[in-house]
Amino acid sequence: MLKHGDKVGIVACSNALTLREKTQLTELAEVLLELGLSPVLSKYIYEQKTVFSGSGAQRAGTLNDFYNNSSIKAIFDVSGGDIANELLDFIDFDSIKRNPKPFFGYSDLTTIMNAIYAKTGNLSYLYQIKYLVWENKKIQIPDFKNSIFDKQDDLYKIKWDLIRGSKIEGVVIGGNIRCFLKLAGTQYMPEFTNKILFLESYGGATAQMTTYLCQLKQMGVFKKISGLLLGTFTRMEENNESPNIEELVLNITDDQSFPIAKTHDVGHGNTSKCLIIGKKYVC
Repeated sequence: MLKHGDKVGIVACSNALTLREKTQLTELAEVLLELGLSPVLSKYIYEQKTVFSGSGAQRAGTLNDFYNNSSIKAIFDVSGGDIANELLDFIDFDSIKRNPKPFFGYSDLTTIMNAIYAKTGNLSYLYQIKYLVWENKKIQIPDFKNSIFDKQDDLYKIKWDLIRGSKIEGVVIGGNIRCFLKLAGTQYMPEFTNKILFLESYGGATAQMTTYLCQLKQMGVFKKISGLLLGTFTRMEENNESPNIEELVLNITDDQSFPIAKTHDVGHGNTSKCLIIGKKYVC
C-alpha cells in the first residue's frame, strides 16, 4: 500500500483536537517518521472555537487538497465526535474518484467513509491511526507496519463468530451505528442491496441501540442486505447491558434466515483491527 518515504496527510474532519492533545499528535508524527513515512499536517486540527478547528468548507478544502496532491499517498484522520458530516457538501467527490488513495478514520468518520464509497466506489479503512500511540501500541505498530508496507494481513485478521446463519458474503458498508444513520435520507448513503452492514458503537445503552436498530429496520435495510456484522459495543459490554446487542439484533431482525456475525476485533477499543469499507468479505 505504502513505501518508505511516502508523504501521508493528517486531517481532523470531525471535532477539533484539544490543545492538550498536541503532545500525543507530536508522538504520532514521530512514530510515522520512524516507520519511514512523512506526515503532512492540516492546519485545521486543533480547537479554535469550541469543537471547531475551522469551518466545514475549510476542513473539506484540506481534504480535497490532499486528494489532489499526487505526493500525498494516504490520508489519516485523527478526529472523532459529531461534526464530520458538516463537510459532505464541500467534498469534491469527482476529484476523489480521479485520485483514489487510502483514507483511514473511525467513529464519526463513518459518514465520510461511506459517502466516499457511495459517490466513488473507493475503499476506506475503518482504523484510528492514533492506535499507534495509545495503550496497545506495542502490538499495533508492528501490525500496521507489516500490513501497510509488507502487504501482510496482520491488521486485517478479524475473527467472526456466526450467531445466526452459516455464511455472510458481500461488500461491507457501515461503521459506527449512530454516525452511519446521519446519512439516512441523503445522497451520501450507500446502496444497501446485497451489502454486508457492519455496526459498532462506543457509547449508548440498550434503549438507544434499540432505537437505531428499529430505524434501520423501518428503512427496509435488513430486507436488502446480505447479512449483518457486529463489532464491539463498548459501553453496553462494559456495563453488561441486558438484553445485549446480540439479543437485540436477533429479536429485531425476526427473519430466521437472516445471517448475523459478531467480532470483538473491530470497534473503539485500542486493540481494534482494520475493516475495509467497500471491500468484499466472506464471513
